[in-house]
Amino acid sequence: MRKLNTTDIVEAGLDDWRKLAQAMHTRYRISDFTVGAAFVTAVAEAAEAADHHPDVKMTYGVVDVSLCTHDKGYWVTQKDLDLAATISGIARDLGLDAEPAAVTQLELALDTADEDTVSPFWSALLTGEPGNKIRDTVFDPTGRVPVLWFQGTDEHERPRQRWHFDLWLAAESAEERIAAAVAAGGTVLDDGQAPAFTVLADPDGNRVCICTDIGRD
Repeated sequence: MRKLNTTDIVEAGLDDWRKLAQAMHTRYRISDFTVGAAFVTAVAEAAEAADHHPDVKMTYGVVDVSLCTHDKGYWVTQKDLDLAATISGIARDLGLDAEPAAVTQLELALDTADEDTVSPFWSALLTGEPGNKIRDTVFDPTGRVPVLWFQGTDEHERPRQRWHFDLWLAAESAEERIAAAVAAGGTVLDDGQAPAFTVLADPDGNRVCICTDIGRD
């Protein structure tokens, strides 16, 4: 199955879901763990029937679900759209409310001019195996740690910040989050590519990117 782009995903009309860095994400509010368990069980049965498996996490008050096609390179395909629609239907049947604006993904980004040399170290350190890298990104197959991606940079001599966070948000939440960060002492350094990404800095100059899937291929 082919990799779907942002337009494909938006045109599918899946209002409960938002695309972040790799996967589609949603959050459902639950009244108690019993309701959450019933939802997770129904999702598991649908996933088995479709032979396609989401990542599901239940915590107090919410169930988070994400979907991407792992064997095709951690990207969204038609299989994900189909299962997302099924999961949304299950949630409606159980009377669960979606909170798609609340979905969040934190990525670690490391500037490096020598990705092939440093990536085995970080893959082994974070995941236990040196080969858990697809394209420019280390993925933990069990989801224990955030995704780490390598941002290409020129060689340089003097020290500089090489790590930064990429905080992925639903597009409708980005402006409010940026405003909150600025009100708390932050500075917008670059919004020329917004809403795809906006570069902020804390009062010490440490940088972070607020990312959305809008304006990307």
